[in-house]
Amino acid sequence: MGRRALPKIDPTLDLATHLVETTDVPKPFDPVAMFGRSAPLEVEVGSGKGLFMLSASGANPEHNFFGIEVAKKYSRFAASRLSRAGRTNAKMACGDALAFFREAIVDSSLHAVHVYFPDPWWKKRHRRRRVLNESFLQDVIRTLIPGGKLHFWTDVEEYYQSTLELIAQLPPNPAGKLQGPLAVPETPAEHDLDFRTHFERRTRLHELPVYRSEFLKEAAGAGN
Repeated sequence: MGRRALPKIDPTLDLATHLVETTDVPKPFDPVAMFGRSAPLEVEVGSGKGLFMLSASGANPEHNFFGIEVAKKYSRFAASRLSRAGRTNAKMACGDALAFFREAIVDSSLHAVHVYFPDPWWKKRHRRRRVLNESFLQDVIRTLIPGGKLHFWTDVEEYYQSTLELIAQLPPNPAGKLQGPLAVPETPAEHDLDFRTHFERRTRLHELPVYRSEFLKEAAGAGN
């Protein structure tokens, strides 16, 4: 299922308030400076066309949402959707999400990390390029607050199972660990865009399975 061509972006839209380059964001990342307020922050890695960013920011106005997408045309399109909707609590960034986590996001600052339908990099020799690798997962643990969540969905069973195994075998992290996977039930869609992402919509319309998981960060020493 290849991606369809993107609709054209309205040339009159000013994307300046909804789109940044990760390399232009001051380090360490200051969400209060970015959004002009202090609020729980959720980050999506690989936002694609931005359906999750649009839906989640509308449904949860008390949270801030920061989406990172490496493809410029998709980050611009996602930003245009946020701009048209007048979202003040959501912004898109174009760039390398893994580098941004590693270099910019401070410890215990995120309420949630969302990774939906990442590129599976099918060939074995390319799997080191997968987003959900050991280094990134350790950064997820470091940057989540205690009780914060990692949401991971995919339509590739092998990717799902190998990621669950990887999380279970992660070396100790002084910031804590990920508990899970927790079950995430599939809910019926109430309308045509009532899906987490466009990939979920297409997968479910083709009656193919979606593998969903949620992990909860437990701080080091908790429960001892």
